[in-house]
Amino acid sequence: MAVRELVENSLDAAELAGILPDVYVRIVANDPSAENASQEPKAYRVTVADNGPGVDPHHVPRAFGKVFYGSKYVLRQSRGMFGMGGTMAILYGQITTNKPVKITTSTDGKSRHIFEMLIDISENKPVILRKDTEEGAGKTGTRVDVILEGDFTRAAQKINEYFKQTALVGSYANLTFVDPIGRITTYERATESMPLAPKETLPHPHGVDVEALKRMIKITEEKNMEKFMGNKHFHRVGETNARKFLQFAGIDGKIAPEKLSNEQIVKVVDALQRYPEFLPPDASCLSPVGEQILTTGIIKELQPEFSTVVLRPPSSYSGFPFLIEVGLVYGGKVLEPGRKLFRFANRIPLLYDESSDVSFKVLNEEIDWRRYHVPDEAPVAVITHICSTKVPYKTVGKEYIADRPEIEAEIKNGVRESLRRLSVFLSKKGNMEASQRKMSIYGKYLPLIAQFSTELAEKKREPRYKQLLKEEQEEADEIKQEMDERAQKGVEGEKVIEQTTIEDYR
Repeated sequence: MAVRELVENSLDAAELAGILPDVYVRIVANDPSAENASQEPKAYRVTVADNGPGVDPHHVPRAFGKVFYGSKYVLRQSRGMFGMGGTMAILYGQITTNKPVKITTSTDGKSRHIFEMLIDISENKPVILRKDTEEGAGKTGTRVDVILEGDFTRAAQKINEYFKQTALVGSYANLTFVDPIGRITTYERATESMPLAPKETLPHPHGVDVEALKRMIKITEEKNMEKFMGNKHFHRVGETNARKFLQFAGIDGKIAPEKLSNEQIVKVVDALQRYPEFLPPDASCLSPVGEQILTTGIIKELQPEFSTVVLRPPSSYSGFPFLIEVGLVYGGKVLEPGRKLFRFANRIPLLYDESSDVSFKVLNEEIDWRRYHVPDEAPVAVITHICSTKVPYKTVGKEYIADRPEIEAEIKNGVRESLRRLSVFLSKKGNMEASQRKMSIYGKYLPLIAQFSTELAEKKREPRYKQLLKEEQEEADEIKQEMDERAQKGVEGEKVIEQTTIEDYR
């Protein structure tokens, strides 16, 4: 979890700055000469370095040494929400080893700032032990060195799987991982295209609860409810719609927001969730991976015989916009027989509790695979990715997605469309194999039939069977070429499906 949180902070920082990420991770035993050095768990030094924009040195102590201090409180898609993950990894290291964390950062490449610090848990504030400045060597970015207790033997499989899946969905990043015994695993960048950065947005009225409304009222500068309900506080709510809503809720538009009683606030929230004329949220705050980037990652990591990617139109649940991407992979050198599921949420691989996830439910309960002529033992992998400003996890562990009807329907439609494309591919593949079998039979028996016919007719002229073989071979080649083209483009029937991009929705 420490590796995951620190790596995701690095990826988020680089992506938001428009920088192609280069992330270096190393795990090494902190004291390999100790008597119990071979026993697990033990103290490890975890190093995560990136080429991002760096962190302003004035913010470093609080950003890494204060819980609930972060840059992710705005409403837009991001891997994390409150900026807690990295701080909690540092805090866990302090609790288990009592060692300070070392932060090295540079924002301009000219100088880099080094901090060694602990966290004062009772006061929730950083305790700086050392602060230095060195030459930056022309490179920006942040490096975190934290010493924590862990059991690498048990965690190794999940850590490697995490990097593999991160490379699959982030083919624009360079990832380097060095494990405790010195093995280096690299996932090289396969494309220089990056997803569009998400835009900050306002909360949609349908997604506001009582506490959120109280916070908005506390900080607002508006003097009456008509102005308060406008576009400064809520997403896609104009003056006319604001007045109509207040009439629907039975609230005087001239009353000051801070004058609302608790009962009136509850009444407003209830009306916000029931009012039918609010416009649906747009997708400008979302950042899907995209067909080209995801396809590149699939080809690089899974080397499939066939792959296709479906980008579903944006939708929403409870006022929160979301978008589903589905990838389907068949055959190749990597996949083993049987169905495999890769799950992602805001580009984060979900590695645990697969059977509790809505995607697992769709694949195993909602989809009739026989309808698409896909055998149970076929080497198939399905990739589902949900991007949203608020991913509906079932638990605080954030490892599986709740089966919200809106999300379930979008995943189901995406999987069905990708399976239709696979069905076309398998049909063409069957036709090609039939043509090859036919060519094999013709090539074996036609010369014998021709010779026998010539002898029977008592003629010296040889029948022109070679032209027939040539025509059959050309037909088989055409089928193979068409199948290869469809495997790359993804089609349904005879029609090429045009992928709709997020720019179209924006």
